[in-house]
Amino acid sequence: MRTALRRARWLVPLVLLLVWLGVGGTLGPYAGKLGEVATNDQAAFLPRSAESTRVLEARAAFDRSETVPAIVVWTADGARFTEDRQAEATRAVAALAGKPGVVGRPSPALLSDDREAIQAVVQLEPGLGDELPTVLDAVREAARAVPGTTAQIAGPAASQADLSDAFAGIDGLLLGVALGAVLLILLLVYRSVLLPFLIILGSVFALGLACAVVYALADRGVVRVDGQVQGILSILVIGAATDYALLLAARFREELALRGDRFSAAVAAVRRSFGAITASAATVALGLLALLASDLTNNRALGPVGAIGIGCAVLATLTFLPAALALLGRTAYWPSRPKPPEESGEGTGVWRRVARTVNGRPRRTWAVTALVLAAFAAFSPSLSSKGVPLDEIFVNDAPSVAAQTTLGAHFPGGSGNPAVIIADAGRTAEVTAAARSTEGVASAGAVSASGRPGAGKPLVVDGRVRIDATLKAAADSDAAKETVERLRTEVHAVSGADALVGGYTAQQYDTQQTAARDRTVIVPIVLAVILLILMLLLRSLLVPVLLVATVGLNFLATLGVSALVFQHLLGFSGTDASVPLYGFVFLVALGVDYNIFLMSRVREEALVHGNRQGVLRGLTTTGGVITSAGVVLAATFAALMVIPLAFLVQIAFIVAFGVLLDTLVVRSLLVPALMIDIGPRAWWPSVLARTDPRGPDGGTPSG
Repeated sequence: MRTALRRARWLVPLVLLLVWLGVGGTLGPYAGKLGEVATNDQAAFLPRSAESTRVLEARAAFDRSETVPAIVVWTADGARFTEDRQAEATRAVAALAGKPGVVGRPSPALLSDDREAIQAVVQLEPGLGDELPTVLDAVREAARAVPGTTAQIAGPAASQADLSDAFAGIDGLLLGVALGAVLLILLLVYRSVLLPFLIILGSVFALGLACAVVYALADRGVVRVDGQVQGILSILVIGAATDYALLLAARFREELALRGDRFSAAVAAVRRSFGAITASAATVALGLLALLASDLTNNRALGPVGAIGIGCAVLATLTFLPAALALLGRTAYWPSRPKPPEESGEGTGVWRRVARTVNGRPRRTWAVTALVLAAFAAFSPSLSSKGVPLDEIFVNDAPSVAAQTTLGAHFPGGSGNPAVIIADAGRTAEVTAAARSTEGVASAGAVSASGRPGAGKPLVVDGRVRIDATLKAAADSDAAKETVERLRTEVHAVSGADALVGGYTAQQYDTQQTAARDRTVIVPIVLAVILLILMLLLRSLLVPVLLVATVGLNFLATLGVSALVFQHLLGFSGTDASVPLYGFVFLVALGVDYNIFLMSRVREEALVHGNRQGVLRGLTTTGGVITSAGVVLAATFAALMVIPLAFLVQIAFIVAFGVLLDTLVVRSLLVPALMIDIGPRAWWPSVLARTDPRGPDGGTPSG
């Protein structure tokens, strides 16, 4: 019987290890295959029920063949063009007719009012994928046939090519940077050879499993993945799996030093850290699932995909890592040697000094900390989330952005991105007149069968017409969005027209409005979910409220610092409309994670030693591991900055800075000081609020 039990103790972890090795070998390649089922199309970022989305669906009927426009713009260092040069430009692009990827005949070249630029539109096939850069090169080569000019390409086709280029190689580059940063930090902090590689291996297994599940669901249309969701999934899984692994590994080290037996230590470590890990994972997963209440498609996509990633991270942490630690025992920490907490030095050093500071002046500590955070938070309203201008979407110098800038300098600001009006054919004249009379509209005309506005009899499809209105202001400007508001008011007032206004500017406006609506809906849901989980875990009402309030203050302080950094250091004039919501979900959920790690240990210690000593012991024993986890998570999110998109750079900074602020300030100073100052009554209605084995103040501190 004893022999059978001994064999089982070896067999169970060995089987778990072999299973995960099989998962890694079989499903690991899916981490690099998500791009095959990812989409970066326009509709992925639009509100589902907005007017601009309905226009996008309706306008497809007016395209005899679906196309993606590339706008060629010629300049000559301020020189003025003649009609002869305009004719040369027309002949140059006309030569593209019939070329691979080109649909129909390009439009005749149009001379700008200042005669310093010429533009022409070349319609390309949709879904060219990897062939798009080659087709654009052919367009660029043909445009260069106009002597003495510089040719650039703007428009949706050029932007799509630059976006694809930004995400090219995202899988390998992002994964390499994130894992490299995590490995370096773990090696420096733990000075162990095997443990960092075990933790990295577990996170890679979790990512492979998550990507395989998401790939299967996306391939069947159950979930959708775009480049942003793909990047965030990788970072989220690596960061979360590493955080949970650090907590479990630290607990295993304690139990191994106390018990000596590796198998019982592994079981005890899982049992004692299970509640904190699963509660932490639940806050993040349910917080992400709250994004399903969003009306923005890409927000909704991140919810289930992120939750799947968190689930895989927890599964790997609670199965693969304990199995590996049980088989390796003390070898996992070589060359260091696990010691009991009393001998390990965790009660001395930096965290002992932090605990003394908090214990000596708790009220002053939390008051000063809260005032500093509040001062940072005062700048949060200055963070503009009205959208990122076209010239700031890419962090580096994207060719499409430079071309769009040139186009806007010589043609009406909305050239190439008109407001699209879909209206009843019987009211074409009235709607066109209403559009032309709207302040901020440069021109308006019904689209003809040739595909150009005002160039013949309007094309009628199912009793509807399409009217393109060129705006005077740049399509991404606040002035253009205000014009769209006025335009909608004017055309909606045309009786019987049933007019809808869409286009790029309308999409930006609708996205901004929807994002504001999402924040009012999703933020309360996330807070309610987190409060409920904390109440169940800590069996208290006041402590969860305090924890949520502190992470909320941390979030506002982070937004305030971000506003200053974005405006004065990075040169961003604003953020994407979804950035504050993403920042809230990640920071609040992940910030509560560290408080869960701390307070679950505090509660465990307080049941034996009283509130004050429970807080101090919890702070000193978890200080190192939680700080390491925070630094690792900040480093993994910072890896998103390798993708040259303003949205991901902004998210990376907000989450990385916010996690560090929460780890080093909120969890280390604010929360412990509040718990000591309030005393045992903070645990009401838990038994800890009624009885304290060390007296009303929880005992006096030692040392």
